[in-house]
Amino acid sequence: MTQRILVGLIGSHIGGSLAPALHEDAFAAAGKVGHYHLMDVNVLKDRRLEELLAAARSTGFAGVNITFPFKEAVIPLLDSVSTEAKEIGAVNTVVIDKDGRMTGHNTDRSGFRGAFLETLGASWVQGKPVLLLGAGGAGRAVAFALMDLGVGVLKLHDVDKDRAMRLCADLKARFGEARCQISGPPEQEARSVSGIVNATPIGMRGYPGTPIDPAVVRPEQFVADVIYSPLETDLLLAAKAHGAKVMGGAGMCVHQAVDAFRLFSGGVEADRKRMHLTFDAAARRRDAVLSKG
Repeated sequence: MTQRILVGLIGSHIGGSLAPALHEDAFAAAGKVGHYHLMDVNVLKDRRLEELLAAARSTGFAGVNITFPFKEAVIPLLDSVSTEAKEIGAVNTVVIDKDGRMTGHNTDRSGFRGAFLETLGASWVQGKPVLLLGAGGAGRAVAFALMDLGVGVLKLHDVDKDRAMRLCADLKARFGEARCQISGPPEQEARSVSGIVNATPIGMRGYPGTPIDPAVVRPEQFVADVIYSPLETDLLLAAKAHGAKVMGGAGMCVHQAVDAFRLFSGGVEADRKRMHLTFDAAARRRDAVLSKG
């Protein structure tokens, strides 16, 4: 009898996630039977993160992805954390071994970095100022990815100023004092940067709006968003209308999923091109259903 591999996702408002399609197809391509289970705390209102992790462990899950709002909160609940995830201060992938030990990893950093190189190219940020909106779990990973890509100075804005200051301090300690600044009013900062990256949940289904007034976007800038549900947020649609180069969250989703699948499967490499095609097909199906609703 073929072994069934269980993995999943814990987060809020994740009903539109395409992760099940990506991972289940990758398992099938590798000759394995895999099931990807969504654990949405917006639906399971009486379940806490600790309980969902315990349930995954006790039922034999090989691992779970972690998304908003738990990427930082999950860390103290784990048995160990990878060096990179510890540096970032956020976890988006938890591997559960046969003894039930849980190890946290972060594939958002490599996922954003890979997608940015594939879609835009490092020249957009190398030696240049960039405005990053959001210093939470996703924001932390994106900030480190932008440093990897050679950003000149990262201007960091979060409605929680203490959270922004903590991230900026971590970046300065790792990359140097001059590489990070706490942003002033983001609409003012936007005028002097090469591009803007949204790593907040604002614009995602269930979190309507834009994290910055898109009227400030200029044609010579890029605007990137980590959100992929919807594929184009209101921020990206407005930025595109202003002539800016844009990058949605689809590429990051695929790149981080490839890296997470490697961890879940014990080293099996997923075909990234196939995963892109799977993502596109799943997104079309999802959006067709949502448009009827």
